[in-house]
Amino acid sequence: MDYIGEWMFHDMDEVGSTNDEVKKLSENVIGEKIVISARNQTNGRGRRGRDWISLEGNLFFTLGIECELNDLGAMVFVSSLSLWQTIQDLNPLLDVKLKWPNDILVNDKKVSGMLLEKGEGKYLVIGMGVNIKIAPLLVSMLYPCTSLRDAGVEVERLEFLRSFIVNFDNYLNIWKAKGFAPIREAWVSHVKGLNGEIVVHMDSGDTEGIFRGVDEHGSLLLETAGTIQRIYAGDVFYPQRKQVVNE
Repeated sequence: MDYIGEWMFHDMDEVGSTNDEVKKLSENVIGEKIVISARNQTNGRGRRGRDWISLEGNLFFTLGIECELNDLGAMVFVSSLSLWQTIQDLNPLLDVKLKWPNDILVNDKKVSGMLLEKGEGKYLVIGMGVNIKIAPLLVSMLYPCTSLRDAGVEVERLEFLRSFIVNFDNYLNIWKAKGFAPIREAWVSHVKGLNGEIVVHMDSGDTEGIFRGVDEHGSLLLETAGTIQRIYAGDVFYPQRKQVVNE
């Protein structure tokens, strides 16, 4: 084990899932902030049971941090803001946007994925994948993908990870000191499609409306027929993207 700042850190050659490795470690530690990355991941997974395709040269890592269950929503936004900031810092002129609930878009294409799971005790396990060198080319992908290299950004995976940890600690400290309000304000200021038409794909079907931001818990606010609906889980698409839904 090594350390990145206050974080217990281990970069592994190959794992099934970095989330699973952090879960195992959380059984034997208390109070430590954990980050595990891997050069290769053979059983990566994404939100809602989807596979995460782990291609060589990309970044796969998982954080383990103690927090209360009712803070899970805040951690989603702290994590996604930190990813946004890390990419934006690499090229301030790059078109980088957030997409609810936790995606990052570069040039209107998805560059990262995130999966939160429960660890041992109070540990929250936050798994992330970032397309550093190459993007999957499968036509069945839920949303068009890209990589940082495709966007003209050259960075090594551990260089990116170290910068991310600095940004994560910064946003985490803001949240601890001032609560969710400044995190939500920062997130909304960088989200794609605010006050525009969106489609939310849910298990119960598609819902269309005007995207009005997120509430104090991070739920999506969708205006339909003059009424605000709170949505807790789903996938956001923009009108021109609706046709790519193909699971």
